[in-house]
Amino acid sequence: MEQDILYGTVSAIVFQNTENGYTVLRLRSQDGELVTVVGSMPMTVVGERLSITGRWISHATYGRQFEAEVLERLMPETSDEILAYLSSGAVKGIGPKTAQRIVTAFAERSLDVLENDPKALAQIEGISLSKARSFSESFKQQVGMRRLIEFLSAHRLPAELAIRLYRAYGEFAVDALCDDPYMLTMPYFGAELAAVDAFALAQGVEADDERRVEAGIIYELTFNQNNGHTFIPKEKLAAATAALLHLEERIVFDGIERLMQEEQLIIEPIASVEACYLPQIREAEQDIAACVLRMSAAAPIKNSKIDRYVEQIQQETAISYADKQLEAIRTAAQRQILIVTGGPGTGKTTTMAGILRLFEKLELKTLLAAPTGRAAKRLSECTGCEASTIHRLLGAQYDSETGSACFYHDEDMPLDADAVVVDETSMVDVLLMQSLIRALPSKCRLILVGDPDQLPSVGPGNLFSDLIRSQIVPTVRLTEIFRQAQESLIVMNAHAVDRGEMPVLNARDKDFFFLKSRSSEDVIQTIQDLCVRRLPRNMGIEPGDIQVLTPTRKGDTGTAELNRCLQQVLDPPSPAKKERAYGGVTFREGDRVMQIRNNYDIVWKKTDGSSAGTGIFNGDIGKIVSIDHQQETVTVEFDDRVADYDFAMLNELELAYAMTVHKSQGSEYRAVILAAWQGSKYLLTRSVLYTALTRARELLIIVGNEEVIAYMVANDRQARRYSGLKLRLQEKL
Repeated sequence: MEQDILYGTVSAIVFQNTENGYTVLRLRSQDGELVTVVGSMPMTVVGERLSITGRWISHATYGRQFEAEVLERLMPETSDEILAYLSSGAVKGIGPKTAQRIVTAFAERSLDVLENDPKALAQIEGISLSKARSFSESFKQQVGMRRLIEFLSAHRLPAELAIRLYRAYGEFAVDALCDDPYMLTMPYFGAELAAVDAFALAQGVEADDERRVEAGIIYELTFNQNNGHTFIPKEKLAAATAALLHLEERIVFDGIERLMQEEQLIIEPIASVEACYLPQIREAEQDIAACVLRMSAAAPIKNSKIDRYVEQIQQETAISYADKQLEAIRTAAQRQILIVTGGPGTGKTTTMAGILRLFEKLELKTLLAAPTGRAAKRLSECTGCEASTIHRLLGAQYDSETGSACFYHDEDMPLDADAVVVDETSMVDVLLMQSLIRALPSKCRLILVGDPDQLPSVGPGNLFSDLIRSQIVPTVRLTEIFRQAQESLIVMNAHAVDRGEMPVLNARDKDFFFLKSRSSEDVIQTIQDLCVRRLPRNMGIEPGDIQVLTPTRKGDTGTAELNRCLQQVLDPPSPAKKERAYGGVTFREGDRVMQIRNNYDIVWKKTDGSSAGTGIFNGDIGKIVSIDHQQETVTVEFDDRVADYDFAMLNELELAYAMTVHKSQGSEYRAVILAAWQGSKYLLTRSVLYTALTRARELLIIVGNEEVIAYMVANDRQARRYSGLKLRLQEKL
């Protein structure tokens, strides 16, 4: 399409996303016309003069607009333009009144004085020399940041990299970037390799450049952490990197050797393969293995009162524990580390509650934790004791220097605890477990509870399974399904699926139902009807107590489409409800939403006003209670906490009427509706089906196709995870 060049001065900023730079602004063109311009124009402010290359488009709602593709900033020149620019808040500390005094004194020279002559600026009444220097530094930084963001955007690199680049290299950031583009793939910057590689090759970097090869190797190792691997065999790493970079494997092998010499990569033999580790992951495995071996080898703790206390607990609670439950409760008091595992209906929660009561009688200060906020809330409700996420327990904070999480509690500032109980341990990866064990006092007990047949952690490692299969850690397996649980078809079907048997689908008087559908449209319509009409009217289950699950995000019955369709019927548009569109999703007051990444900086307040804190974490579920277009904020209530999101932060939220089975881990819902339709063979697995079934407390309904359910039961495909923890424990490495 034909391109035009538009010159003008920014008259108003309608919208600006600080994360990706997307902006909607009003531009006063040279001929005086007020034009709407859209596109990536980061850190644009009122009063700036712009030269914009782009094309005219016609928007269905907003009419004729100019879509920006290339942006050139022309600093304000006239006194009026400079006054508008400085009055906009572009320079920290300068408001409209101070801007007026500066422009009155220096007119068209104002910006030159601001940048180069703070002493002259200090001659203005009300501006001290220290203030003038502060204004000058702020202006220089803003100009430098804008130029840097402009450079990044022009080369299709994420604008958000600018802050860290400028912090690291200041005005020399562009030079540093051109000198070594691949530094952007370092964890501190965290840029995607594809974008960095395209930029580097465009700058003339050779395909076999050592920096490119090494960045590709590190990228493969880092990327595969998200697939659960703690290491990659050397041969596979070389082959994958060679394919990624379109190079010969011998060039990659040379890169592996260089990284090993530079101690950026560690190679050691694991089960007859040369295992390539990133140093941090190897250290995590070693730390966990050393701690677990020490705790497992600790002499049993003798206390003659244990049996008497257990008898008292049974009398006080009117519970007669099964033999395995008694074994777990007693062992928890006698050993420094214990694993308690079992499927649904086997009494894990009752056993945990018994352990907590015994620890109370033994006067042990006990802390409870779970990997997610929803799992922690459920743990609190089941045990009657306060529980928190592992992140909150450890005092998670954001480290601006490294760009990652750090924890207040560690080996130098251990937890104040005699015992720590962790539920849903199958969700914990090796990095989080490393942080937890580092924060344990030397004699602290550790009780790990979970179901190894559920989906493993999203992060690196196969922690819970490795600990159990090593046979090093004292482990009690609860296998008896109690009579009350035997009456639940949810529980019995979950165990059937776990054994590789088809669940009973034709029952009509239990808590488990199957509704057959002939098309994806039929699946969606049935789920809508269940949520809006059938379950509320016939069973007294309100929509807020229903969670729709699906194996996949994409496709006709993935979370994206299900959320769109469920929002239409559960929270439809209304003149009384404000809404905000972002990234193809419309967020509306009343919507159920989920935080999709850990954010340690979001400020929250208790709904009763009793306290405040920071941090909303991946998987937290809330409800949009208000949208303020003037303040550009969305207020979300998470159980007993309320947090405000700037419009630019809406990429951290997604609708949560439907969620993937993976995201539901650690949670329990009164009613679950599972969409069983077509999808990837990697997602239609037995463990996904088993995990979905075990999320329901009172009612489970599968909507879909019997053949899909049969395929999931038969598909016991478990992607192999490269992990060295089991071997380290067995060989005491």
